[in-house]
This record gives sequence, C-alpha cells and structure tokens, in this order.
Amino acid sequence: MTELKNDRFLRALARQPVDRTPVWMMRQAGRYLPEYLATRKQAGSFMDLCRNTDLACEVTLQPLERFDLDAAILFSDILTIPDAMGLGLYFVAGEGPKFRKTVRTAAEVEALPIPDVEKDLDYVMNAVSRIHKELNGRVPLIGFTGSPWTLATYMTEGEGSREYRHAKAMLYGQPDVMHQLLDKLAQTVTAYLNAQIRAGAQAVQIFDSWGGSLSTPAYLEFSLKYMEQIIHGLIRDNQGRKVPVILFTKGGGQWLEHQAATGADALGLDWTTELSSARARVGNRVSLQGNFDPSALFAPPAAIRAEVGRILDSYGSGPGHVFNLGHGINQHVNPDHAKALIDAVHELSEPMHKAYNKD
Repeated sequence: MTELKNDRFLRALARQPVDRTPVWMMRQAGRYLPEYLATRKQAGSFMDLCRNTDLACEVTLQPLERFDLDAAILFSDILTIPDAMGLGLYFVAGEGPKFRKTVRTAAEVEALPIPDVEKDLDYVMNAVSRIHKELNGRVPLIGFTGSPWTLATYMTEGEGSREYRHAKAMLYGQPDVMHQLLDKLAQTVTAYLNAQIRAGAQAVQIFDSWGGSLSTPAYLEFSLKYMEQIIHGLIRDNQGRKVPVILFTKGGGQWLEHQAATGADALGLDWTTELSSARARVGNRVSLQGNFDPSALFAPPAAIRAEVGRILDSYGSGPGHVFNLGHGINQHVNPDHAKALIDAVHELSEPMHKAYNKD
C-alpha cells in the first residue's frame, strides 16, 4: 500500500479530525487551463485524449502542479460506459457529446450488451493505474462514474437534453423497460467502479447530474434505488484502506435524508442547498461535499475569499466537510481565481480546525 503524504481528503470523508478543510474542484482538469488546451490539441480529440494513457495522466496532474489541491480526479468522461455498449460516442464543438445510436425501445434495451469493463474500457484502468503510480501518495486519486439515470438520459436522447423527452416517456410509459435499462447500467457501473478501485482509485464519486430533473417518487425509484444498488456492490476496502463513496445528485438537496441512507460516505451538494441546513438534517451519518457556486469564480478574488468564508462558517466547526464547487468549473474561469478559492479554503479553515481539535 502506497503511503499517503496528504490524506486529509480521506480523513474528512471518514469524519476524522483534519488540520484544515480539504478542497478539490469538479472538472479541475479541463478547459479553463491553458496547459490542458495545449494537451488536448496534441491529442487530436477529446476521446483520443481519454484513450491516451500518457496524456490522460498528464492532464489529471496538471491542476496539482498549479494549485494546492487535496485530491486528484481521474480525467475521463461519464459517457465511456454507453460508448462501450456500442452507441458510438462523439463530440461536436460547441454542442457537447452525442451518440450515433440511441436506445428507445424494449428490443433495443434487450439487445444492449453489458460490456466487459476490464477489456472494453481498459484505457480507463490503464490511466487510473498510471496516475496512481505517478502520484506516489502525493494525494488520493478519485475515480468516478455517471449514475444509471444520468447515463440513461443520454442513451435515450442521443445527446444532452433539458426536457428528457424520450427518457421520461420511457420512464412513465414503459417503466419496466426503463428498469431493465437501469439495471444493466447499474451492473456495468458497479463493475466499472470496482475495476477503477482495483487499478488504484482510493475514493469514488457517482455523478447523478440529471437526478434533480425527477419528481420525488421517480427519483427514489429510478435514480436513487440504482445508486444504492451500486454502493452495496462496491469494494469498500482495498489494500488495507477504506474506499469511500461520494454520491452527488445535482439539484437533489431535497432528498438528503434518503441519500444518507444508501450507505454512501459523503453527499455532494450544489449551491442551492445551504450547508448548515444539510448538516442539521443528516447529522453525523455522512460527510458533506460542496458547495461554492462555480459562477462566483468570475468575481474578484476578494469576493471569492468572502464567499469561501461564508460557506466554511455555514458548515461550522468539526470534521466531515470537503470543500468543492457545486458543479464543474466553467471553462472561462481565470485560473488565478481558482487559486484564490483553494488558498482561501486552506487559510480560513486552518484556525477553525485548530480551535476544534484543541477542544
């Protein structure tokens, strides 16, 4: 087992005392960094970048060279699973991801293969293994996946959507078909995350990007149920260390109590849910991650620092908080503003933890 030089991220997820609040950012390796854009150009395309072990490792580590981050997150995409199922993922500049094939009928769901993740997604595991080796215990490595519901929306729509017309038509009109699709995805996601853990991921996050689009009954039946199934199927200890699971439903703050009962170690929050309220609702059952509004990074550094202080105060004293954005960092953010956020988290939280740990 590689000894971790900085384990405050894992300690916070385990609700153990830390010297300062750990911080990382969703999409921290990405288009807001000029060095990422240069590497992306070298790769030729986004998927070529994901499939190139050396370059995927390089862009994963780039933000750690700039910022004092407490975790690295694998550079990949949530849509690698539908791509491995034969749907033909591709990216259009300015329009985002698209699929050459969709899954909209019972026959298409029935014919959908469950991929061999070790074989069909070996490039992901190769990247995890390389990144873990290159980090050499510097900080923990986070693996990730999309939730079954989020993946299903892309697979039925064929691209991103604001209405989820085909996904919701299946959910309400053919619920058995949707359940069959979600079960296939849950099986694949479980195997995918376990393969990442075996390759070296020391924590994993489930991104339920579109769970917040559902009604409460639909969320519980078609999204949360399958995330709980995945959590129960995961490797939770590897190489003598617990592997924590973070569950993040964007727009899902109204369901925190249900999420806390899934077996997840931490819940991610977007900026629409106040940390103090969330902490009061879930108590000591889980840690909380979040929840700086990514758009606030367009403000001056002094305003960023003030908002960091407000969020830290909202969570209050004691362990169990991982600072993060409430969603991915915007591609137009000035990297110096990201640095202002990260430095402010560490500087402002250190005296809070020192006082708590002393008591």
